[in-house]
Amino acid sequence: MQLASIVTVSEEVAATSGRLAKIAALAAALREAGPDEVPIAVAYLSGDLPQRQIGVGWATLRDATGTFAANPTLTLPETDAAFSAIGAVAGAGSVAVRRALVADLFGRATAAEQQFIMRLLSGELRQGALEGVMTDAVAKAAEVPVTSVRRAAMLRGSLAPVAAAALSGGESALAGFGLEPGQPVRPMLAASAPSIADALDKVPGQAGVEWKLDGIRVQAHVVDGDVRLFTRTLDDITSRMPEVVAILAALPARTAVLDGELIALRPDGRPMAFQDTASRAASSGSGVSLSAFFFDVLHLDGADLIDQPYARRRAALAGLLPAAMLMPQVVTGSADEATAFFKDALAHGHEGVVVKSLDGVYAAGRRGAGWIKVKPRHTLDLVVIAVEWGHGRRHGWLSNLHLGARDPETGGFVMLGKTFKGLTDELLTWQTTRLLELETRRDSYTVYVRPELVVEIAFDGVQRSPRYPGGLALRFARVLRYRDDKSAADADTIGTVRALSPES
Repeated sequence: MQLASIVTVSEEVAATSGRLAKIAALAAALREAGPDEVPIAVAYLSGDLPQRQIGVGWATLRDATGTFAANPTLTLPETDAAFSAIGAVAGAGSVAVRRALVADLFGRATAAEQQFIMRLLSGELRQGALEGVMTDAVAKAAEVPVTSVRRAAMLRGSLAPVAAAALSGGESALAGFGLEPGQPVRPMLAASAPSIADALDKVPGQAGVEWKLDGIRVQAHVVDGDVRLFTRTLDDITSRMPEVVAILAALPARTAVLDGELIALRPDGRPMAFQDTASRAASSGSGVSLSAFFFDVLHLDGADLIDQPYARRRAALAGLLPAAMLMPQVVTGSADEATAFFKDALAHGHEGVVVKSLDGVYAAGRRGAGWIKVKPRHTLDLVVIAVEWGHGRRHGWLSNLHLGARDPETGGFVMLGKTFKGLTDELLTWQTTRLLELETRRDSYTVYVRPELVVEIAFDGVQRSPRYPGGLALRFARVLRYRDDKSAADADTIGTVRALSPES
């Protein structure tokens, strides 16, 4: 199958707003792919790279776009093999070798294929083919129930190999996927509620209320003393966590699959900044020790618990782990008691709580209704100082906002990050028109504007960031609304933002 066919389908899906039309186009493409090409096609059309990271930055991509092929010749396997070769480069002179390999690949690609590759490698291939749509497309292409595809992908941790099995072996092939210690599954995610009372209203009877930590999600697999640790994105970080591995290897279990968090704590038990946890998770040489807290067990000594009620899983976990490794929890149906527990979690420096149904099963890879997170919401009124053109479905709209806080000392604005989250089509249309009226200059991707528009931004916290001049950035920023009742002089200051930092 030619890469050009995938590029064409990607463009068709990006230009289509209807879910059913997207599914039909994707399913047709999967039927055309050969057995070895299906996993690659699923990954590319989902905006993913099978190799995950291959060490190619924006500068390398930009420098490779001088020439292009007149006609398409690249196949999917050839493109995938090129990505693997680029990712395998290491050692002295690797930068030059990697650049040469990227240039060779780009020289064999047409202009449209180059743009596709650039967006795929930069994570900017937003075409509306999210995993739910792709899962439906796999089911349609293979003519199997979508529930069977979804469960197999949940247990395998990846849709690509499941798609290959479904298209080659049908539903019977999907039945062969199960939970295997050592093979990570996608973690269950939590829905959100604005308050403890709202969360409890969604959970019948009593609920388990647990601390929510601002750490690194970890899935631990123990098999006869051998331990492997995986992140939320299923990256293997075992070699970086010798202290955690040593503790888990000593557990009184032959096989176990645990779900929890790793976090860096101060001597007083309060969390260090998230960057300290993230830095330690990235390298074992940072000098910071991580503590492990677990809140679920999916498998224990040959028995799969993933379909068991949460109360039973928690009891099994409590029987396995020392108390110091259990996520703090209270079981209650009282909003007052749960709120007091929530306030205690915040007083200890943590993000909030997760309210869990005692009867709920583990909905791997999905935001299950049985888990509901509650966090205090922070908001700031910030000024739009620039905006980037959108990609995929947002092509032609100004989308990604550059956000600035007012600096009273200089009279200027300090950039705190970017966001395109929370923007409706109506807002995108309005802000494109309005921001073009405020344009002062532009480059290939960004329109710089007069700092006049104030936007209310919700975010989860403030973190250190060497990327921005103020040394700070907002975490998970999203647009709530534009504040036409405020001028830029009324925007929040950088001092207000610094006061929200955990290190202030």
